[in-house]
Amino acid sequence: MAFSAFISIKRTKIPFSLSSLSITKSSLFSTLRKNHHQIFSPLTIPPPVAKKVPFTVSAHGVTWNDPYHWMRKTNDPDFINYLQQENSYAQSFMKDTEEMQRGLFSEMISRMPSKISTPPELWGPWLYYQYIPEGKEFPVLCRKLAAERKGWMKTISSYVIGVSKEEQILLDWNEIAERYGYVHVGTCRVSPDHNYLAYTIDVTGSEQFVLQIKDLRNDYILPTLGVEGVVSVEWAQDSCTFYYTLSDQNQRPYRVHCVKLGSDSVHNVPLFVENDSGFCVDIASTKDGKFITVNSNSRTSSEVYVINATNSQTGIQRFCKRVSGVQYFLEHHHGFFYVLTNSRNVGGESPLSGEYFLARCPVENLQSTCLQNIIEPSGDIFIQDMDMFNEHLVLFLNKEGSSSICSVDMRTIINCEEQMKIDELNPWFFPLPSNMCAIAPGSNHDFARSVYRAVVSSPVMPDVIVDYDMSRRTFSVIQQEEVINVSHNTKYHSNNGQRSRNEFLGIPLKKEHNIQNNEVQRWSDFAEIYSCQEKEVISHDGERIPLTILFSRKAHKKGQSPGLLHGYGAYGEVLDKSWCVDRLSLLDRGWVIAFADVRGGGGPDPSWHKSGSGMNKLNSLSDFISCGKYLVSEGYVHQQRLGAVSVSAGSLLVAAAINMHPELFQAAILKVPFLDVCSSLLDSTLPLTVLDYEEFGNPQLQVHFEYILKYSPYDNIPEGVCCPPMLVKASLNDSRVGVWEAAKWVAKIRDKTCTRCSSSVILQTNMNGGHFGEGGRFGQCEEAAHEYAFLMKVLGES
Repeated sequence: MAFSAFISIKRTKIPFSLSSLSITKSSLFSTLRKNHHQIFSPLTIPPPVAKKVPFTVSAHGVTWNDPYHWMRKTNDPDFINYLQQENSYAQSFMKDTEEMQRGLFSEMISRMPSKISTPPELWGPWLYYQYIPEGKEFPVLCRKLAAERKGWMKTISSYVIGVSKEEQILLDWNEIAERYGYVHVGTCRVSPDHNYLAYTIDVTGSEQFVLQIKDLRNDYILPTLGVEGVVSVEWAQDSCTFYYTLSDQNQRPYRVHCVKLGSDSVHNVPLFVENDSGFCVDIASTKDGKFITVNSNSRTSSEVYVINATNSQTGIQRFCKRVSGVQYFLEHHHGFFYVLTNSRNVGGESPLSGEYFLARCPVENLQSTCLQNIIEPSGDIFIQDMDMFNEHLVLFLNKEGSSSICSVDMRTIINCEEQMKIDELNPWFFPLPSNMCAIAPGSNHDFARSVYRAVVSSPVMPDVIVDYDMSRRTFSVIQQEEVINVSHNTKYHSNNGQRSRNEFLGIPLKKEHNIQNNEVQRWSDFAEIYSCQEKEVISHDGERIPLTILFSRKAHKKGQSPGLLHGYGAYGEVLDKSWCVDRLSLLDRGWVIAFADVRGGGGPDPSWHKSGSGMNKLNSLSDFISCGKYLVSEGYVHQQRLGAVSVSAGSLLVAAAINMHPELFQAAILKVPFLDVCSSLLDSTLPLTVLDYEEFGNPQLQVHFEYILKYSPYDNIPEGVCCPPMLVKASLNDSRVGVWEAAKWVAKIRDKTCTRCSSSVILQTNMNGGHFGEGGRFGQCEEAAHEYAFLMKVLGES
C-alpha cells in the first residue's frame, strides 16, 4: 500500500502568519511610469550580451534564423559563462533591494511556528506522521507504535523499534540535503508488513531518481538495489516482492520490473514494456492491496494491465485494448473491478465528451468489454476521480463549477442493478465552510476505515485537516495551520454558528490535543480582514472566465493599488488558490492578488481543458488578457501597476500576453518558463515533447505548426517595443523545461526590444537545482522575498 508524503514543503502549504515591517522605497524605480515609453534610470553596468551563432531552422517551407540555438548545449563553457554573467547582473540589479529582501524574509519566517507537524495516521499497528524540526528546512518521516503492548507483544515491539513507544525516524530529508546539497524525494512506499520502506531520491535536480530499500527493523539500507531512473514503486502482499517502473533516455517511464528481496536479478527481464513514445507507464496498488495496476497513459488515452498482488505467478493481464481518446482507471472491491472511464462502452469508439462514468466487471471476466454501468454524471455534476474503501466509495466531483467530495455507501453500489445518477445514490457531500473552499485528499491508507481525511483551504482560510466519518456522516477538525506574530489588527475570524455562504454550523467539531472533546471548534479564517471575490470576465468570444480577486479590506486603494495576476492554463490543471501566508506581505501593503482560471486549465466541466489546448490555445491567451484588462478597468489595480506571474507551461501564457499587449503588464515573473514552444516541440528527442503533442499540438503537422507559430513567445517578440521589467528564473539541471528556453528568451528580448527597457529584464539561474527548485521552508521564504522585492522595486510600493 502506498505511503505518500504528508507535509508539502511548498511555500503555499507552510503555516505562517504576518508581522508588520516598514520597508524603504527602492531608489531605482522610485516613480511609476507615467506612460509606456518612460524608462527608469539604467544600472551603472550594462546587461550581458549573448554571442550570436548563425543557425537556420526550416519547417514546412518556412525558414528562420535562430542565433541563440547554440545555448541548447548546456555543457558549453561559453553558455555556463553567459549564465554566470546574467546571475551577476541580476544580483547587481537587485542590489538596492537587499535590505528590503532581508526585511521580507524576516517577516515571513516570523510567521512560522518553530515546529510544523502533521496529525498522526493510524495504519496497522503504527501511527505515521511527519514534522519539520525546529531550525530545519525539510520534513522527517516518523512512526510510533499506536499503543503500549504488554507481555511478549511488548518484547516483539521493542525489538522492532528499539524501545517501545520511542519515535522511529524512517526518512530524514535534511540528512540527504546536507550530504548532497540538494534533495527531491520522489515517492515513499511502506511494505504491507511495515518492515520495509521503498523510496526514490534525486540529489542533482535532473529527476534521475535512485531507488532505495530500507529495512526498518534495523535501520539498514539494502546495498544492491540502488537502481537509477526509477519513477514509481509498489509492493506485493508478501512484502518481499516489489515492482518498479524504469525510464528511458527521455525520462519517459516505459518498463515495469519485478524484483524479490534477496534476489540478485535487479536488472531482470522486464514484465512490461511500452514502446509507444507517446505513452508513460505508471504502477499503482488498489486500495485493498490485492492488485497492482500497470497504467500506460498518454495525455488523452490509457491502457490498463492487472497483476495479482497476492500471487505474482499469475503474470500480467490486459484489461481492455487501447482506444484513442478513451481513459480508464481501475479499483478493486470484493471480487469486482470498478472502472472510472470517459467512455460509456469501454473498448469501443472514442467518446464524444469528457464526462466520466463508473462501471464494473467481475475479476474473472477481466477482459470483457461489456461492463455494467453503475454511475453516470448528472446535470452540473461531473466525476473527476474516486477512492475505494471497504464500506464506502468516495467520489471527487466538480459540482456547479466548484470542487467537492462525496461518499456513497458501497452496499448501494453493490446492489445497483441499473445505471444511476449520483443524486439517486443518497450521497453525503462533505460539508465545507464556504463554496470558495477547495477540498483535497489527505492521507488515507486504511481500506477498512470509514473515516476520510481531507484538507480544506481557501485564499482566506489557512489549511484545515478534517476527518469525515462516512458512516455517521459527521466530521471533526483535526488540525488547522497555526498563524503566529500577526501584525496590526489582523486576526482569525471564527464563524458564529449561523448558516450562510461563508459560515457553517452543524456538527460539533473536535480539535484534538488542544481542547476538550465536547468543546465546539469553529472554522477559522481571515475573511473579515481580506476580501476574496469571485468574478466572471467576458473573453473575446463571449465565454465567461472565472477570476478570483484577493485584497486587504484596509490597505487596498481603488484605482491606485498594484496587482499581481496568476495564470497557468495547461494540462487541465486547476490553478492553486489555496491559502498562502506569504501573500500577506503583499496584501497588507495594498496589493491585489488575482487568479485567472483560463481555458486550458481545470474548469467547470471537462470541455474547459480542450477549449484552451491544442488548436484552441489562443483562447487561453485571450482569456488571460481579458482578466488583466478587467482588473484595471474595474479599478482593482492601477493601469500602470499590474504584474503577472506563472510557472513552467503557464509562463507561455504570460509571455505570449506580453508580446500581444506589451502595454498591459508592467512587470512579470516567469519561473522555469516554457517559451521556445515551436523549436522545442519540433525536437522529438527532448523529454516530454512527444507527450506534449496532445496538449499543444504537433508542429510536424503543417496546420499545427502554423498555429503554434502564431503564439510561440520566443518567435513573436515584437521589434523595438518597450517591454516590461521581468524576472526570469531557470535551473541548469531542469529536465522538463531546458534552461536554454529562459536564456534564449532574455537574449532575444535584449536584442529586439527597447534597449533601456530590456535592461530591466533579468535572468536568474539556479546552477544546481532542477525544475522544482531546491529550497525547503526557509529557502522558499528567501525566494519569495526576492520575488516580492523585485515587484516592489519595479511597480512601486503602496
